[in-house]
Amino acid sequence: MSSSAAWMEPSLDVDKLSHEIFSILESKFLFGYDEPKLFLPSTPATIAAAGRVRVLSIDAADGALAGAALVRLEASVRKQCGDPAARVADFFDLAAGSGAGGVLSALLFTRGPDGRPLFSAAEALRLLTKHRHRLSSGAQRKGILRGILGRSGGLFRRVFGDATLRDTLKPVLIPCYDLATAAPFVFSRADAVEADGYDFRMGEVCAATCADSLAGAAPVDMHSVDGRTRIRAVGGRLVMWNPTAVAITHVLNNRQEFPAAAGVEDLLVVSLGGADSAASPGKAVRRPTSAAELARIAGSAQADVVDQAVAMAFGENWATNYVRIQGHVAVPVTTAAAEAALADRGVDSALFRGRKLSERTNGEKLDLFAAELIREHDRRRKRGDAPTVAIKPSTPPSPCSSESTTWPTILLPVQELRN
Repeated sequence: MSSSAAWMEPSLDVDKLSHEIFSILESKFLFGYDEPKLFLPSTPATIAAAGRVRVLSIDAADGALAGAALVRLEASVRKQCGDPAARVADFFDLAAGSGAGGVLSALLFTRGPDGRPLFSAAEALRLLTKHRHRLSSGAQRKGILRGILGRSGGLFRRVFGDATLRDTLKPVLIPCYDLATAAPFVFSRADAVEADGYDFRMGEVCAATCADSLAGAAPVDMHSVDGRTRIRAVGGRLVMWNPTAVAITHVLNNRQEFPAAAGVEDLLVVSLGGADSAASPGKAVRRPTSAAELARIAGSAQADVVDQAVAMAFGENWATNYVRIQGHVAVPVTTAAAEAALADRGVDSALFRGRKLSERTNGEKLDLFAAELIREHDRRRKRGDAPTVAIKPSTPPSPCSSESTTWPTILLPVQELRN
């Protein structure tokens, strides 16, 4: 018990000089040191006059906790705004997801035949849960998404048909690792709208970000819709477990779509992690038994580092503009366990300040964040000046996604998969 308490309540005594030096280096790495607005004064957080860009980031964890969190967030938004048809995509300006998080982002932000998001949060989580075992192709494939990967993205093709990155309602960022160039590659709607050479089919994007070679999945050989860009992809979790920093960097450097975002005070970010931390408080780390286990530990640690760095970068705005949902102990990979984890207190962490249990549960954090999303949504409707965001239209539509070819292909299967 004492070791757990020590882990949760670390000493706040730090070397001031080291902290200041690292703050400068981290700010330069994440957001650009030359931007003076990024160094926030020690004053209470204020809402920018032009509004705040709303960012959703989902880790490459198993997906159960993130899926349950999205269901809770969508339900809370519907209740607070009084619209039973509201979707997650209605209240965010950008979504970034890696691995399982990339699949959830694609399901929630791809445009359906009626112009609305293809899936609700509950439908997306139900789809992943329903097909976990049916498509499983090996004992080593465990977890809520492993089965989906067992048939080379077959389910993804059924769900998305010929839809491409251009067919997402809002900007999305989904990473993978390209073996052909030996470098990370981020699938981006903004790039896809600019050039066919960066537009990829959503089914292949999901298969690429989930292709975990350490778990036995084969690389995904894919090409852009015009055939000019070819990728041999393995999973995004190997290079970018927590995509929050990439999402923030994209917003702050994409002035065409986010002209009002000058610093982190202009952002409203929720980052959804997992409940499979490298070590539970008060328990010794068991000896890793495989390369996959080592990769999981490294990825989880990387996610924590990103979380801590981002929290520090937000400064005084951390309490209102940045929310991290993460379990502090590992839970079974089931939706029931994930929903139960939302009733537990979450973990707050910051560089040089350690980690501690939050004063609120993860569910309470999501409800409060939903209220902030609705305030921002209402503020934009009432304001008549320059918009906070200016999403590039996907015109002309992608050559693979006209109504005559895409929606008849996927509409009936999607209806079946939702049930």
